[in-house]
Amino acid sequence: MKIVSIVGARPQFIKAAVLSRALKQDHTEILVHTGQHYDDNMSAVFFEQLGITTPEYHLGIGSAPHGKQTGEMLAAIESVLQEENPDWVLVYGDTNSTLAGALAAAKLHINVAHVEAGLRSFNRRMPEEINRVLTDHISTLLLCPSQPAVDNLRTEGITRGVHIVGDVMHDALLWGLNNNPNRTEDVLSQYGLHEKRYLLLTIHRAENADNPQRLGAIIQALNGVEEHVLWPIHPRTQNKMQAYGFQTPDHIRMIEPVGYFEALTLLAHSRRLLTDSGGMQKEAYWLKVPCITLRDETEWVETVDVGWNILVGASPQVITQAIHHWQPAEDHPNIYGDGKAAGKIVKLLELKG
Repeated sequence: MKIVSIVGARPQFIKAAVLSRALKQDHTEILVHTGQHYDDNMSAVFFEQLGITTPEYHLGIGSAPHGKQTGEMLAAIESVLQEENPDWVLVYGDTNSTLAGALAAAKLHINVAHVEAGLRSFNRRMPEEINRVLTDHISTLLLCPSQPAVDNLRTEGITRGVHIVGDVMHDALLWGLNNNPNRTEDVLSQYGLHEKRYLLLTIHRAENADNPQRLGAIIQALNGVEEHVLWPIHPRTQNKMQAYGFQTPDHIRMIEPVGYFEALTLLAHSRRLLTDSGGMQKEAYWLKVPCITLRDETEWVETVDVGWNILVGASPQVITQAIHHWQPAEDHPNIYGDGKAAGKIVKLLELKG
């Protein structure tokens, strides 16, 4: 088989690394990087650390408003697909790269496989939610991480080509833990941290970064916390912080985005994670780190249902309460498969191709 895989954002690089290794054992994979994340700390370092081969196509689309970015990706991906004529187009998650890849393939009557199908936050104001819904409705193979994802698809009338495979990010995390070259003490000492005595913070979603009221409320909550906060800051959020004139005290340390192995180490040894990232909610769960999600809803509802993730929105009082007093559940069930999703996906592609 020939598979064209579309990636463009940091979480997709992580997922693609695992699946690419499985695909390339017996099949041809053409990797297309849209350029949605183009900063070296958000892109190149991940390809290097995760052992991803240089993409056969780098489209260099870069940052732009949603419509312009998606349209430029759609046109560029269409040209690639006409050149390569693959058996499958593989898309990941919920970014503009995901939707553009799926649309380009569907219009050329090429099979689309969607990794992380069926996720729903039920907030149509989120661009990611629009991307998820549209991609699912034009996909041939819908690769779900959990039963609730299957249930969401069934509610929308999608039952054909739906399969539970588990979560490829679990595969990636297990690989990362086994191949991490960093010594924990070296990473922590680099930032003046002590194990389980700091909070890890990430903010990148438009609903927070582009909203001065929400971002300001989150900063207000953290300014009052008497605990070290490490913040690998997304370039988009850093620009907004400067534009809004927000300041942080010394106990909040902003650093450049870190590579995959460093991120795993910092997360695994933090006392709590505060994030609006979908992928990090799951990574925190697998690493048994309590997760405080700076959103009003999440597509990873299972982590909330089992008591290891709490939704706090952007309320300073609720954030502070969760930091100091909320405790996760004692039970920690397996909710996203066995860490062998990549192999299951390859078998399904072979079977349905």
